[in-house]
Amino acid sequence: MFRPIALLLIFPIGMFISAQQTKPIVGHRDSMLVKLDEVVLSANEILGSKFQARNRTGAAYYISPKELKRFDYTDINRVLRSVPGVTVYEEDGFGLRPNISLRGTSPERSAKITLMEDGVLIAPAPYSAPAAYYFPSVARMQAVEILKGSSQVQYGPFTTGGAINLLSLAVPEAFQASLSGGYGSFNSGRIHAKLGDSKERFGYAVEYLNFNSNGFKELDQGGDTGFDKNDLVAKFRYNSKPEAKLPQSFILKFQYSDEVSDETYLGLTDPDFNANPFRRYAASQRDQMTNDHLQFMGTHTFRFNDFFSISTTAYYNKFSRNWYKLDGVTINGQREGLSGILDNPESFPDYFALINGSQDADADALLVKANNRDYLSTGIQTKFDYHWKGEQTFHDIEVGLRYHYDEEDRFQWVDAYGITDGIMNLTTPGTPGTDANRISDARAFSSYALYKIKYKELTLTPGLRYESIRLGRINYGTSDIDRLGLDLSERENQVDVFIPGIGFNYNFDRFSLFGGIHKGFSPPTSREGEKAEESVNLELGTRFNFLGISGELIGFFNDYSNLLGSDLAATGGTGSLEQFNAGAVNVSGIELLLNYDLLSGDDKFRLPLTFAYTLTDTEFQNSFGSEDDLWGEVNEGDELPYIAKHQFNLGVSLEHKDFEVNLSGRYNGAFRTEAGSGSIPDAEEVPANFIVDLSGKYQFSKNLGITMNVLNLTDEEYAVARVPAGLRPGLPFNASLGFVLSY
Repeated sequence: MFRPIALLLIFPIGMFISAQQTKPIVGHRDSMLVKLDEVVLSANEILGSKFQARNRTGAAYYISPKELKRFDYTDINRVLRSVPGVTVYEEDGFGLRPNISLRGTSPERSAKITLMEDGVLIAPAPYSAPAAYYFPSVARMQAVEILKGSSQVQYGPFTTGGAINLLSLAVPEAFQASLSGGYGSFNSGRIHAKLGDSKERFGYAVEYLNFNSNGFKELDQGGDTGFDKNDLVAKFRYNSKPEAKLPQSFILKFQYSDEVSDETYLGLTDPDFNANPFRRYAASQRDQMTNDHLQFMGTHTFRFNDFFSISTTAYYNKFSRNWYKLDGVTINGQREGLSGILDNPESFPDYFALINGSQDADADALLVKANNRDYLSTGIQTKFDYHWKGEQTFHDIEVGLRYHYDEEDRFQWVDAYGITDGIMNLTTPGTPGTDANRISDARAFSSYALYKIKYKELTLTPGLRYESIRLGRINYGTSDIDRLGLDLSERENQVDVFIPGIGFNYNFDRFSLFGGIHKGFSPPTSREGEKAEESVNLELGTRFNFLGISGELIGFFNDYSNLLGSDLAATGGTGSLEQFNAGAVNVSGIELLLNYDLLSGDDKFRLPLTFAYTLTDTEFQNSFGSEDDLWGEVNEGDELPYIAKHQFNLGVSLEHKDFEVNLSGRYNGAFRTEAGSGSIPDAEEVPANFIVDLSGKYQFSKNLGITMNVLNLTDEEYAVARVPAGLRPGLPFNASLGFVLSY
């Protein structure tokens, strides 16, 4: 068992191997200096560069444009797998709805981390319903920033594990145009067009992305199991003259996306998965997710002088979705849920026969729920930055304010179907609003102050965040579909919290030592009296270089006093989003990152090698029974579910000015789906897997190149989850060819 004392033992090793000549990080020719930069960051970025990530007082990672282009992934799970401290479990094979954990936070629907695009909260309703059923398309992003650990008081409301910020298309400095596309396995296609230019006082950028697939799963009665997703982004910048005494700029961003995906919550039993992991039962033939997302965002920056600036962003996000999917089976008036049937089909043979289509039902046996929801997220945030220099010091004060409102409007119903010869037929249409008919909302004011002082080689960043959150819910009831208030029930919860943190970084000649402590926080629901999730989080790390091997070694320890679990349909629950108290939990771990160029000094070729490893150890400090048995019966000493203990990623690239070949291998350790200790029972285990991806590019000329991608090169058949209901497969062998035209 990893203990906090181990943190104090691992760092002298890193410090010992660090005290050598510096070397560039893989993929970058810039010097691996560890002198803390004094550049003030822009309004929409956390880091802005690998240099900033390497020199922050807390753990941070910057996935650069060059790194994103190596594989041109459309799946955020594959993008993040090279980052230590990030844990994901897949669901659909394409990364449409990821489940991301930072340092052991609950990964379900990425609901316990702060998700942003261009510095703005991007979850559909970040406070009142943070489960990320919408996630921005990573294929259109220029960079991805991951912040973990101490000194993250700037970003909330979720401060335990960290924050992820996706940086969208920037307005170029000069005219640029590009068109890329590709086609591959399962009739998968992608088209991506970008256009932009800048003049003295005006600039613009426009981007369109479509990616689609017929899907790799096989419906019993035939049909597509894929998706079709469109994305449109436009940015317009207007700025004052370069010689203006008070320089200003304003950027207006518009984004729209829509998606139709033939996805289901219905997985497979163990025997059926072993026979054919890509099978889909007949009763999932009507399952389909439709959604659209709209964003308006305006950012104004006012630079008074070289030392003082103010940036203000107003944002409006609208997200609508309806996931129409099988929710239960009824026989003789007795309803059973999908997870219960698939976990134990021998106890429900008639129910399971209806699911797999081997038995007919005349009417109303298969219940298909229209999970219809509308989300709104809007607000305004301002950041003040003032910095100055002394003889041997650098000072920076950053103050941020945000007022935010979000809501989730549920208006759902259930349609009943019969099934004959494996074909479903609608027998009783449901009435909208008769399954769920309620609005949850949140009003939040947050502020923070972060002070950075650099004296010689020491940098300190004390900070304090304040969150004042009012969470409410109005339930109209399933009999008042016109919302007249005939049977109204209301509830409200108020949370006010201060979130302190402090980080440090000290530069030695050839390496640095950094770390800190901060308070972890996650908001509760609107249930009256429910307490927030809180923890105390520590980290200590070193960034080093030895004989050309550069990297970092970090130990972390998160001490939860009140971990909250969530009732999500995505994890086999009822979907009420109610949270339950899981009590005290300790999460500790090690993150290791190593970079080395095997052809260092060669003028024509580079052979960079990257290795990332994460150990995550979790332990409940008390016993309890989780509501609806979502985590099973929990005993003191048990491990958290859905968190793999070991994972690593190995990447190697051969780079030349005309071509490159990239190989990436990811090991994801086994994890349990219910809390427990010792060996994992077969019925509660998602086994370990090792997946290899390959990509290649050849540049015919300055303006024309071709690309090749192979995902799951060895065609490994593997399970990625047992939730929401039954085993689910990962993506099989998937090859594609593409082109890039640029000007």
